[in-house]
Amino acid sequence: MLDRQARIETTLQSALPAPEIAPARLHSAMRYAVLGAGKRVRPLLAYGAGELASAPIERVDYAAAAVELIHAYSLVHDDMPSMDNDILRRGRPTVHVEFDEATALLVGDSLQTLAFQLLSERTVADDAHRQLEMIELLARASGSRGMAGGQAIDLESTSQALTVPELEFMHIHKTGALIRASVALGARCGGALSDAQLHRLDHFSKFIGLAFQVIDDVLDAQSSSAMLGKTAGKDARNNKPTYVSALGVERARELAGELRDNALDALDTLPNAGGHLRELADFIILRKF
Repeated sequence: MLDRQARIETTLQSALPAPEIAPARLHSAMRYAVLGAGKRVRPLLAYGAGELASAPIERVDYAAAAVELIHAYSLVHDDMPSMDNDILRRGRPTVHVEFDEATALLVGDSLQTLAFQLLSERTVADDAHRQLEMIELLARASGSRGMAGGQAIDLESTSQALTVPELEFMHIHKTGALIRASVALGARCGGALSDAQLHRLDHFSKFIGLAFQVIDDVLDAQSSSAMLGKTAGKDARNNKPTYVSALGVERARELAGELRDNALDALDTLPNAGGHLRELADFIILRKF
């Protein structure tokens, strides 16, 4: 994990514009938003899927970076006053606090377009058709039928009591879509998996994406801001529907365990029974931040 985290950090550093290139303030803010922090869960999942597909790791570097850039842009925009209005992210001031709101908006826009630039200008697949498929996958996961749509549902659901199926629908889009894209892109950097095996991988990523969100809700309710690197307890203060508000902490933890078990079951017939993806599933469930 440490090796892959170091690889993705190096790739992101080289992909982002240097801070001295004009417009210098925007480029500095982009680097501030992306570098030097974060668990890099989505790139780690891309690397794990790439291993199963016998993908050249240099290809996975750029697919993983593209997903992480989309994730970073979403955090910058989510933290802005028009959204969640948060002041702390990854243990330091959010981008709109450190710079300003207009710059934060442009940072998010620029990180999103850079992600698609990477996927289109680098060789990340065996042929052009597969590479276009990967671009489409990331676009779908990022837009109104994926992450952005999930965020819209989240904003509309404030002060509402959602059922567990309604929460699942929201988070399959808001959190799960990009996690599923991470696995799908990593796997498509290689050619060793059949369509049936790719389908099994998608089942894994669907379950582990939901588990990630359940644990996020538990940590928001139980951990400190210092531990999380972001403002703790904001879901309850903002009257947001969560798995904790719907189920309570203990049942939410049980649900996360059940989702993990389902995710691991989906890996059973894959090469090396899923390899590092099995360990990443435990990392996601057992994490403390």
